Amino acid sequence: MDRLRAFEVFVTVVAKGSFTRAAHALDTSPANVTRYVNELESHLGTRLLNRSSRKLSLTQGGEALYERGRSILDEVAEAEALASSASLQPRGRLRINAPVSFGILHLAPLWPRFMGRYPDVELDVALNDRVVDIIDEGYDLAIRVSRAGATTHVARKLATSRNLVCASPAYLRRHGRPKVPADLGDHACLGYSYSATADEWQLVDDAGAASSVKVRCVMHTNNGDTLRAATLAGTGISWQPTFLVAEDLRLGRLVRVLPHHHLPDIDVLALYPSRRHVSAKVRVMVDFLVEAFTGIPPWERPGSVNG
Repeated sequence: MDRLRAFEVFVTVVAKGSFTRAAHALDTSPANVTRYVNELESHLGTRLLNRSSRKLSLTQGGEALYERGRSILDEVAEAEALASSASLQPRGRLRINAPVSFGILHLAPLWPRFMGRYPDVELDVALNDRVVDIIDEGYDLAIRVSRAGATTHVARKLATSRNLVCASPAYLRRHGRPKVPADLGDHACLGYSYSATADEWQLVDDAGAASSVKVRCVMHTNNGDTLRAATLAGTGISWQPTFLVAEDLRLGRLVRVLPHHHLPDIDVLALYPSRRHVSAKVRVMVDFLVEAFTGIPPWERPGSVNG
C-alpha cells in the first residue's frame, strides 16, 4: 500500500465529505477511493470513518489521523515547492478578482507593466464588489478592500485608504454643512449596500473617540462609482474611500464634511489560499503589487485631499 497516497485519499474524503467527490477531486474512481480507505483501516487495525447512506463521520481514531495526515501532506507539498521553486518560471493563466472601482483606477494601469515583465503569464481579471470565495470560484488571487482583513486566507497588505464624509458644494449651499456628527441625521445621505454597518455610520474623531450616527439614506448602491456620481450630482452626503475621491476633493468637486471625523480606515489586501505550495505566477504577482504600492499611495499624497 502507498501510505502517502492513502493519507491523501483519506484526507480528501474527509474534506469533501464524500467518496464520490473525493474521487472527482483526485481524478480517480470511487472504487479506488474506497479501496485506499479500506486498506488504510486494515493496516491501522481500526475504523476511521463511520459510513451511512447520508453522511460520513470520523471516529476518534479518524479525527486524530485526519489532523496529522493533513499536516504531513502540507509538509510534503512545501518540500516539493522548495525543491522546485528555483527552476519554476511563472507561466499560465492567472485568475484575479478585484473590486470594480479600485480595479479600474489603480490596478488596470499596472497590468501592462506586469505583462511586459512576465510575458508567459496570461491575466484573467474579473471585477466585482461582492466578496468572492477564492477557492470555490477558482481564483488564484483576490484584491480586497476591507476593514476586517482576512481570516481564512493568506493576506499581504498593499496600502491603506481613509474613509471620509463628503458632499458636493451645491448640496452644502442648499442644505448647509453639518457641524457635529449628530447633524447628519438631518441630511439626505447615500449608502453603500455592502457596508457592514448599513445606515449606522461609525465615526472616529482626531483624538480616536468613536461615535455612532444613524443616518437617513435616500439611496443605496452596491457600486462605489455610482455612489460617487450621486454625491457629485448633489443628491446627498456619503462616505467615500480616498482611493476613489481624492482627485474630486483636491479639485473641489467634492468637499470634506466633518473634517475632524472619519470612518475607520480600510486596508487594500492581496489574498491567496495558502502559504504552502504557492505557484510561481501568484508569487511574482503578489511581489509585483507590493512593490507597486510601496510608499505613500497616490490618493494619500500631500495635496490630494482637502480639509
